[in-house]
Amino acid sequence: MEKRALLAVVLSIAVFYLFSTYIMPPPPKQPAKVVQQRSSSALAASPLAAAAATAGSSVTLPASAVNQALLPVKEIRVETDLYRAIFSTKGGSLKRLVLKKYRENAGAGGREITIIGDDAPDNATLVSDARGIVLDPAAIYNVDANEVILSRGEKKELTFSWISPQGIALRKSYLFQGDSYAIALKQRLQNGSPARQEGTLQLLLNNPATPRNSDTRFEQMGAVTFTDTTLKIDSIKDLAKGPRQYDKGILWTGFDDKYFLSAVLSVGGDITQVAIAKNLSEREISTISFAPVTMTPGQEVEREVKLYFGPKDLDILKAQGNDLERAIDLGWFSAIAKPLLHTLKFLYQYVHNYGIAIIIVTVVLKLIFFPLTYKSYKSMKDMQKLQPKMAALKEKYKNDRDAMNKAIMELYKTHKVNPMGGCLPMVVQIPVFFALYKSLMFSIELRHAPFIFWIQDLSGPDALFSHLLGLPFTLGPLPLLMGATMFIQQKMTPNAGMDPTQAKMMLMLPVVFTFMFLNFASGLVLYWLVNNILTIGQQYYINKQLT
Repeated sequence: MEKRALLAVVLSIAVFYLFSTYIMPPPPKQPAKVVQQRSSSALAASPLAAAAATAGSSVTLPASAVNQALLPVKEIRVETDLYRAIFSTKGGSLKRLVLKKYRENAGAGGREITIIGDDAPDNATLVSDARGIVLDPAAIYNVDANEVILSRGEKKELTFSWISPQGIALRKSYLFQGDSYAIALKQRLQNGSPARQEGTLQLLLNNPATPRNSDTRFEQMGAVTFTDTTLKIDSIKDLAKGPRQYDKGILWTGFDDKYFLSAVLSVGGDITQVAIAKNLSEREISTISFAPVTMTPGQEVEREVKLYFGPKDLDILKAQGNDLERAIDLGWFSAIAKPLLHTLKFLYQYVHNYGIAIIIVTVVLKLIFFPLTYKSYKSMKDMQKLQPKMAALKEKYKNDRDAMNKAIMELYKTHKVNPMGGCLPMVVQIPVFFALYKSLMFSIELRHAPFIFWIQDLSGPDALFSHLLGLPFTLGPLPLLMGATMFIQQKMTPNAGMDPTQAKMMLMLPVVFTFMFLNFASGLVLYWLVNNILTIGQQYYINKQLT
């Protein structure tokens, strides 16, 4: 029965993977029209003419508005221990952000992760816009610093300011911390015109719709929004079919891949709507709308958000608030996966090796489930002893199926054997298998984490033989050892109630697993290998006890 349970695990993992990959929430019945991006050109040739064209306008243009049209575009460097960023006076936007502690490839020679920015033109993000109020996303802002350098524990602010020909002023203040991936952004809008202003302030996020390279971190890439207590994932394929819009209980929104996240977090419930679309330039645009504003002449309002550009580390995300840790999709059994992930991180503090931490967790799980395993094997052994009597009953009642089933049930009752006893304990362990699978597959802690010898990246597949022999496919000793130990385990398992054909088919399961695990993360293969070795030891011990 354990063979059947293992087969069930394999099929369940396959179904679970297909479900989480291809089945997404349907698009809204009436998707709202996404705010069209304005031209990225500079200000209109004549701001004065634009102001004069306003019907009945007698606006006296501020000198700063006239002078700002002639400002050159400047770039401001911001650097902390965690990241290096480039902001631009064009739109008061973020052009580039590089994470200093993470690299595209394992080893010292790997390039640092660029989480914001690529070689495409007009790739800036955090551009301000508005609906109902005249703002220019391509406006050139004044800035109060040429660079911002922070040490651990320091806080510094960078402020951009702009005023329109109509007298509408926007002040964008970024507050940085030297030891945090979080950035506070306050947008202060002031009505310097003689007219009442009503509208909605917006913030535009810009993300490439295609991966910059073939790194496995781009296996999962797209827009993510936590709204109405649910994580909404909009893949690039989803956005190609049409825009998405959310307007209920938005806590945060952004773009992510397998290991990294760019997000805007709501402060005080100010984010009221998020519209996400893919434009003609093969970029994903997220238009974040805030609570509507009404300003009389001279009045000002402020809208604040929290920004996060960094790793999908469970502890770091949780510290940001707003349930940002939900960006790590640990599946149906996240209630089990999260404690397992915390346990791995706790053990790492002492053993300083995630491979060893995985081995310790596997041993602990094996000890916890030992009573269930013992009960399962005892039930299978008891069933095996009853096989001759069951065969006799089947022969005796071969023409009367109801009588045969009744006689077999009486046999079970007489000998106190539960036919499901060999399967149920294994079924109980399936949620743990799923949870550990998700924890190991999507844990940034394992990314580029070395184990021993040739295994220098627990998040990547074992490809030692591929490198040594120049093979066109992935092959390494770890999945082969896993398959061999699984074969031994199958040979040692009682095959009560299984005909010879079924027994031979079950012996093919290790071959299927081996091929399936060739491209899996080494950390996950290590778990299965150690689990198989411990199971072989358990079976040997239990078989000795029950004979």
